[in-house]
Amino acid sequence: MAELIDEFLAARATRKPSVHTLAAYRRDLHLVVQLVEPAPVTVSDLSPRVLRSAFARFAGSRSPASVSRAWSSWNAFFTFLVTEQVIPGNPMSVVDKPRTSALVPKPLRGEDTPEVLLRAVSTADDSQRDPWPERDVVVLALALCAGLRLSEMLALRVGSVSGRPGERRVEVAGKGGRPRVVPIEAGLDAAVVRYLESRRVRFGRVGATAPLLVDRRGVALQRGGLQYLVRSCYRRAGVGDRVPRGAQLHALRHTFATRLAEDGANASEIMRLLGHASLATSQSYIEVTAEQQRAAVQANRTNRVLSELG
Repeated sequence: MAELIDEFLAARATRKPSVHTLAAYRRDLHLVVQLVEPAPVTVSDLSPRVLRSAFARFAGSRSPASVSRAWSSWNAFFTFLVTEQVIPGNPMSVVDKPRTSALVPKPLRGEDTPEVLLRAVSTADDSQRDPWPERDVVVLALALCAGLRLSEMLALRVGSVSGRPGERRVEVAGKGGRPRVVPIEAGLDAAVVRYLESRRVRFGRVGATAPLLVDRRGVALQRGGLQYLVRSCYRRAGVGDRVPRGAQLHALRHTFATRLAEDGANASEIMRLLGHASLATSQSYIEVTAEQQRAAVQANRTNRVLSELG
C-alpha cells in the first residue's frame, strides 16, 4: 500500500499542485489505511465492506468537510490505480460521501470596509518595527482586486504579473493544478510597481522567477506569515469587527466575488475569474447578493408602513 500511495503522489506531483494539497492526499490516504481492520497487505484487501467500515471510523471524530476531502483523495487514488491497471474498478462508488453544506460567502462587512482597509494600510505605521506599507497593500489588493487564494499568492513569481499597458494580467497557479489568467486594472498594477520598487530599494534587483511576496528579510512569505500579515492589517485599520469569523484572508476573496456579482457579473464570469471548479459555487455569490438586495428592500420604512395599513 505504501508503495502504491507513493506512486500516486509522484503522478499527482507532475500536475504541480501546492505542497499543502500533496500533504493532504498523503495524510488522508495513510489515516484511513491505519483504520482498516484487519491491516491490509495489498490493495485487493480493500473491499467495499472494509472501506465503508474504515471510513465510518474515520468520520467518527471529524467534520463532514474533512471526510469529504478524504473521500475525494481515495477516489483519486483508486482512479489512478484503475488507469494503471492495478485494479479492475473503483470501489469508492459504494462508500458513502457526506453531504457538505453549501458555500456561504463571507465578505467583509460594511460597504466601505475594503477602502478603509487599503487607505489605513497604505500609511506607514510608526508602531511597527519595520513598516512596509507597499508590500502590505499589494497582499490585500491581490485578494480584493484579483480574488487570489492564500496558496495562489504564495505561488506567485515576479514574472507572474505581465502584459502590455492596458492589458496587464496575473498568471495564477490555481487550485487542483488549474492555471488561470486574471486581468488586472491600473490601480493594482500601480500597487505592484510601487511594491517592486520598494523591494528593489531594500534588497536589490530580483529576477522574474523570484517569489513575488517576501517578508521583511527578503525571504519568501510562508502560509503562517501571510495569515499573520493580513490579521495585523485588520488590526491596524480597526476593522477586525467587520471580518467574518474564520474567514480572514478568504474574506477578501469573497469580497471580490460579491462585488463582481453586485456589479452585474454572471456566474460563468465569476467562475473563470476565481478559478472555481463548479458553477454552483460561483452562483452562490449571486444568490447571496440577491438576498441582500431583498433584505434592503424589506428594511425600507415605507414598506413597513404599508404592511401596517393592512
